[in-house]
Amino acid sequence: MEPDLFTAAAEERQEKDPTTSPLAVRMRPRTLDEVVGQQHLLKPGSPLRRLVGEGVGGPAGPSSVILWGPPGTGKTTLAYVVSKATNKRFVELSAITAGVKEVRTVIDGARRASGGYGQETVLFLDEIHRFSKAQQDSLLPAVENRWVTLIAATTENPYFSVISPLLSRSLLLTLEPLTDDDIRGLLRRALADERGLKEAVCLPEDTEDHLLRIAGGDARRALTALEAAAGAALDKGETEISLSTLEETVDRAAVKYDRDGDQHYDVASALIKSIRGSDVDAALHYLARMIEAGEDPRFIARRLMISASEDIGLADPNALPIAVAAAQAVAMIGFPEAALTLSHATIALALAPKSNAATTAIGAALDDVRKGLSGPVPAHLRDSHYQGAGKLGHGKGYVYPHDLAEGIAAQQYAPDALKDREYYTPTRHGAEARYADAVEWTRKHLGRKRS
Repeated sequence: MEPDLFTAAAEERQEKDPTTSPLAVRMRPRTLDEVVGQQHLLKPGSPLRRLVGEGVGGPAGPSSVILWGPPGTGKTTLAYVVSKATNKRFVELSAITAGVKEVRTVIDGARRASGGYGQETVLFLDEIHRFSKAQQDSLLPAVENRWVTLIAATTENPYFSVISPLLSRSLLLTLEPLTDDDIRGLLRRALADERGLKEAVCLPEDTEDHLLRIAGGDARRALTALEAAAGAALDKGETEISLSTLEETVDRAAVKYDRDGDQHYDVASALIKSIRGSDVDAALHYLARMIEAGEDPRFIARRLMISASEDIGLADPNALPIAVAAAQAVAMIGFPEAALTLSHATIALALAPKSNAATTAIGAALDDVRKGLSGPVPAHLRDSHYQGAGKLGHGKGYVYPHDLAEGIAAQQYAPDALKDREYYTPTRHGAEARYADAVEWTRKHLGRKRS
């Protein structure tokens, strides 16, 4: 809503004494050029640039936009910058507290401002996914007729949470998670800036690394933790935020884990070996260490997919689909919810029956090929569909298995040098017992000699 007397008084007090505002609020960018990350949305001529007046208006005025991205990526910040930089009337609503009545009040005010003073209105609606269909419908006339320019923010997929008529009348802008370098730059600016901590404290490298892990790509979380740790250090009379002070402040121990060094590979190796060894509790421990250290969830998911084939195989044919589904889910949702999906897959794989028969089978086959054991494809198996193939003897004598009652034809399939070679040696663990019976039966009916 537009500021009332009390809101205006609070804002005036904060301007006179900025320290009354949280660090995350004080460090909000004042211009689009100060925004951290999201450079793909801030190019010249972009919708956000035009919203702050960088471009022509009239019939080619700026469009309404929907900002979609995870928490802490700058949705509210971008709206704040627009509010400060634009010469338009700016009104803010939150879908948590506002309803149709408040929306209509804003729209009526926008029409009066436009008709009476020629002033355009920008409406920032936070958490639009919390609005019902009817509440979102109430925005349509104002957006369609450009009585307001809407900036709507959501952490939910707008294709599911925003009605299609409103989507079609707006530009959907996707915000990307902030990188560690983005957050690092923001922390260093906050330490030095007059609006921030004014160099009252410094941040050693190990403390900064832990802050980055805590942040998890969320700028607001990073600045909140920095402010709390700085306050604790200053209370102790210290000008350096030690790692122990940060750990005490945020009640979160620093995990000894280097995402680019030995620990990255050692812990990942321990996770897979614990799954292979069916120790579900150890596997969950290593998974938790990787998650807490800020490991890329996609890396963990890739390791689980490899484990499903390497160590479980056909002993549990559902293991690979579970791991693949987990990887797809992780790519869609990210942390923190991805931790649940990775736990689900890790437990399933650790408790599954184990077999490396598929691994050793392809290993043995590759070894023979690399040794030069191959030879020509038997003539009856060669492609016989092209003109002239018959004259070469291709396909001659081939028996079509579906024509036989048992569905299996006793004919040679492998090259001569490998006709009696056996690569797959199934275990009788779990579901692979069925494959062990099947391979024994098929080899017998193929007339294969034991190697």
